[in-house]
Amino acid sequence: QVQLVESGGGVVQAGRSLRLSCAAPERTFRYSAMGWFRQAPGKEREFVTALHWNGDNTYYSDSVKGRFTISRDNAKNTVYLQMNSLQPEDTDVYYCNAGMILRPTIKAGPYWGQGTLITVSS
Repeated sequence: QVQLVESGGGVVQAGRSLRLSCAAPERTFRYSAMGWFRQAPGKEREFVTALHWNGDNTYYSDSVKGRFTISRDNAKNTVYLQMNSLQPEDTDVYYCNAGMILRPTIKAGPYWGQGTLITVSS
C-alpha cells in the first residue's frame, strides 16, 4: 500500500484561493492517472477532478469546472489542485488519488492521500 502525501489545506474566506499539493512515490506516480476526491461528513466521497499521466485529458465535476484547475509536474512526482473562487459549499476533506481509471468511466485508483481539510467561511 502507498500513502500519498497531501499539503496546502486550511481555512479561507469565501472568494479566495488555495492550492493543494500531493506527492507520490515515483513508481506510483509514473504513468499514473491522478486526481482529487472530496468528502463531507456523513456523505459519500465524490469525484472532483482528474488528469491523464501526461497531463492531457483533464476531467472536472460540474460543481468545480471553471474554478478549479488540476495540473501535474512529472519531474517532481506531484499533482496540484488550484482552487479559486472558493465557496462555503467547497468545505470538505480533500483526498488525492493515484492509479485512476479515466475511460470508459472515471474510477478511483487504489492509492490515497491522508486527506486535508478545506474550510471556506462565508
